[in-house]
Amino acid sequence: MKFNFKNFKNSRKQKPVFSAVQTVGTRKPEDFPVQLYAYDLFEKIRRTVPIIDASISKMIRLTGSFEIQCSDARQQKYLDNFLKHVPVGLTGQSIYSFLDCYLDSLLVCGNAVGEIVLDKNCSHIAGLWNGNVADIIVKAGSSPMERKYLLKTSNGEIVLKHPERILFSALKPPSGGIYGVSLLQGLPAFAEILLRIYECVGQNFDRAGNIRYAVTYKPTSESGDMAYARERAEAIAKEWSAGMQASKYGEIRDFVSVGDIDIKVIGAESEMPLTEIPVRQLLEQMISKLSIPPFLLGLNWSSTERMSTQQADILTSELEYYRRLLEPVIFKIAKTYLQLNGSFSEINIIWDNINLQDEVELAQARLYNAQAEELEKNN
Repeated sequence: MKFNFKNFKNSRKQKPVFSAVQTVGTRKPEDFPVQLYAYDLFEKIRRTVPIIDASISKMIRLTGSFEIQCSDARQQKYLDNFLKHVPVGLTGQSIYSFLDCYLDSLLVCGNAVGEIVLDKNCSHIAGLWNGNVADIIVKAGSSPMERKYLLKTSNGEIVLKHPERILFSALKPPSGGIYGVSLLQGLPAFAEILLRIYECVGQNFDRAGNIRYAVTYKPTSESGDMAYARERAEAIAKEWSAGMQASKYGEIRDFVSVGDIDIKVIGAESEMPLTEIPVRQLLEQMISKLSIPPFLLGLNWSSTERMSTQQADILTSELEYYRRLLEPVIFKIAKTYLQLNGSFSEINIIWDNINLQDEVELAQARLYNAQAEELEKNN
């Protein structure tokens, strides 16, 4: 059966998320994994600490795109068309849009879940859906390799009818565990201290950054000054206030008075606490956990050329690891589409090179190999 985009676009979808058949008993809160209660915390950290959000967004984009080669040349065109135009949720389109959201959930929450949505007749894929990992419970099935998915509702847990359509991935799960570990694990304590420092910096600037003046009138021991001290202090305060208000509109007024008047800046003797060292130490801990080179985040930290190259190599290895986690998901989506079209051909996922530096190094390696072969022939 050939892929028809018009029918594909207008086909009636089944309800995403995970059609239910059976309700099982409710579970106590302590029965849920600890990770399920940390999802909101990790999302809050990402929203409040810009450098974490920038790191995750860059890793998702640097993971790159890919092509799927099909052994059946007749199906290649329809497969490419499907990958570019498959609906994703309510607003997305293409498998790349689905994988961006999928990888985002995998990094932040440690787990990611999606669904292959079929049409009413189960004849072709009508779309892809990114699920909320906090709403899904994964349990071992009757065999060690079988997984059972349950949807959490207000009425209890619902067993999902078609687990073969569910896409689930876990990031670095512990031995024998099902749920993965968030990339942000261990960062809440550092993020709390960092935000506290920034909050104190803001409060200090509210207090000391906005300059305030203390105007003190000191009357002399003469009887006239002592008798009219109150009236003179009120006149000084009035003129001082008028001069400060006029400066808002660019008008400069001189303050002229008679007598002993002392004008000081409140808090001028106190110094603002230095925050550069503690903030950098906290950021270093966060960046080391995220495996992002500092120069990619706009941090002008001193580093040698060799150090930058090693940092880029570490990031490349991390991105290749995330690609290995995504490949089973891509493979399952593509194979499902081909099988629904009556094709059981083999597929091969080819990723783009992560950066241009890889292209240059590969070209240099080919050049060196060609030169070595030429020398061997001549000898």
